[in-house]
Amino acid sequence: MSETTMPVTEATSMDAIEFATYELAFHILPTVAEGEVPTAFATIKEHVTKNGGSIITEEAPARIDLAYDIEKYLEGKYRKFSSAYFGWVRFSAPASALEVITEEITSDVNVLRQLLLKLSKLEEQHTFKYHEAFESERQIETIDVAEAIAEAEAAGEKAAATDEVVAQKA
Repeated sequence: MSETTMPVTEATSMDAIEFATYELAFHILPTVAEGEVPTAFATIKEHVTKNGGSIITEEAPARIDLAYDIEKYLEGKYRKFSSAYFGWVRFSAPASALEVITEEITSDVNVLRQLLLKLSKLEEQHTFKYHEAFESERQIETIDVAEAIAEAEAAGEKAAATDEVVAQKA
């Protein structure tokens, strides 16, 4: 057997650590007083930053009705919640920090549920603001289908008449 020499690996510097972009979506318990929600949000962001993450953008939590009840074991029993404060934070961090961040947020007594996602380059470029979209959805006007058809037909007749006049002039 021949003896081979392996090169000594260099210590990893902070410049060599790759950072990726992540989005942390979370629900804060509805039992948290409305005035205390900003403090709970600050605590969540602190879990990210103290473990090497850098906040890019965020959407502060606002109360929403949940699509289904979520159960959480609190104070010795399971409790069901039908609403929560929903918010999210986008941040960049090394992959090595994710386990600690997730563990700390999961163990936070004010957090009902959390989801951490790694973002693609396309997702990084296009931020979706849930609360803004939800508010604009409430401003959508609902109209009667028959009324809409009648308006479309009337507009079609006007367009046809305009086309005839243009054809006659040509």
